[in-house]
Amino acid sequence: MTETLARIALVGDRSPNVVSHTRIPQLLDALAARERLLLDAYWIPSEQAGEPGAVDGFDAVWVVPGSPYRSEAGVLAAIRTARERGIPFLGTCAGFQHALLEFARHVCGLTDAAHAETDPAAEDPLIEPLACSLVGHEGVVVVEPDSLAWSVIGAERTVERYFCAYGPSRRLDALSAHGLRFSGRDEDGQVRIAELPGHPFFLASLFQPELSGDGSRPHPMVTAWARAAVEHAGQPV
Repeated sequence: MTETLARIALVGDRSPNVVSHTRIPQLLDALAARERLLLDAYWIPSEQAGEPGAVDGFDAVWVVPGSPYRSEAGVLAAIRTARERGIPFLGTCAGFQHALLEFARHVCGLTDAAHAETDPAAEDPLIEPLACSLVGHEGVVVVEPDSLAWSVIGAERTVERYFCAYGPSRRLDALSAHGLRFSGRDEDGQVRIAELPGHPFFLASLFQPELSGDGSRPHPMVTAWARAAVEHAGQPV
């Protein structure tokens, strides 16, 4: 039997200086070899991501780290398309931050929701500088039972790697009220994982699962997203 080939969009401004970008090709090779999950990857720069139809026809979207993006609007457009059209979505680090930003603006109606990295003058940013930078750090994440994150990770506690200096504020009640679930937090209760119940696969994390281990065994979040992509590719048109 021929394995299903899934077309995936990697949205972000690819750079050899971003460690996660250099790791992703290795992960795709490992997914094919270990899990027989075949992914045909296309890198889409942030400026192109905002063009009409930029991620239409893809079986999954991954908004990768590497902010500030050259086009915040392009990244938000790609996330919105994946969210509204049921395309499996993964957002890591800046991808997580912008998933929250997109949801706040387009679902909650918080049109002034801002990211302090690109709008440092914002009075009450949704994404703000972390009190302690997590660049190069590891930390415990506590995962809620009966969540997508829990079913994927398979444990209620996990230690994950970060490379970020910005994270969500604690003022996320509107996002929760409109259906976004915050299913993972650090030991101080700060949000580290978000998911969207009812969507085929919508998962985002402030940590970078692509940096787990040496790249030969993809993190369960990456594997689950890849599996969702292949399932999407196998659906009737």
